[in-house]
Amino acid sequence: MNKSNAVLIARSVSKIYPDVNKPITILQDLSCTVNAGETVAIMGRSGSGKTTLLNLLGGLDAPSSGEIVVQGTLLHGLSESAQARFRNQKMGFIYQFHHLLPEFSALENVAMPLLIGRLPPKVAMAKASALLSQVGLSERLDHTPSLLSGGERQRVAIARALVTEPLLLLADEPTGNLDNENAAQVIQLLLSLAKKQGAAVVVVTHDDHLASRLDKKWVLKAGQLAAV
Repeated sequence: MNKSNAVLIARSVSKIYPDVNKPITILQDLSCTVNAGETVAIMGRSGSGKTTLLNLLGGLDAPSSGEIVVQGTLLHGLSESAQARFRNQKMGFIYQFHHLLPEFSALENVAMPLLIGRLPPKVAMAKASALLSQVGLSERLDHTPSLLSGGERQRVAIARALVTEPLLLLADEPTGNLDNENAAQVIQLLLSLAKKQGAAVVVVTHDDHLASRLDKKWVLKAGQLAAV
């Protein structure tokens, strides 16, 4: 595989949690590579460690051993503050529950990563507004999350994840809280926008239909990833 095109590389990653009786091994000597523009589904039984893996890939948790490298940067070679800046600039995150800030409008929620990155407010709001229009919410800019439907809230979450034009988009069950119709719309938006931006996408999902839309499908079992 041509690693010059690799956005994400995991090398011999293990995650072991201490326990009174015996350490609990969640991931063991796991390696994978995701290239620019590639979309990957990670599937597996509940409790197999899918969310743990996604948190490691996003630098939200540290591996017990091994390395996570994103665009040539060793995540855990960075200080905590440098990791936070790197995530804000280079990564986008989408979860099953939208995690929008309830007191802020859709526009303000989407602009937040840009404002944190110190983009001028006028520029940040313009970029956020343009992306919300692309996800069909140009009439909902001033609505707070409580005034939006579940599908609309998840579209706002997608816009927020992609507003910084990240290299890597990590999604944890992004359609798990939606009905079939909304789920289909949300995944179509996520994939089309990510493709337009050239982002690599890793999605943890139980949804076979969603997984079938992606370039690759990996199953996590006994701490290891296997291609399907």
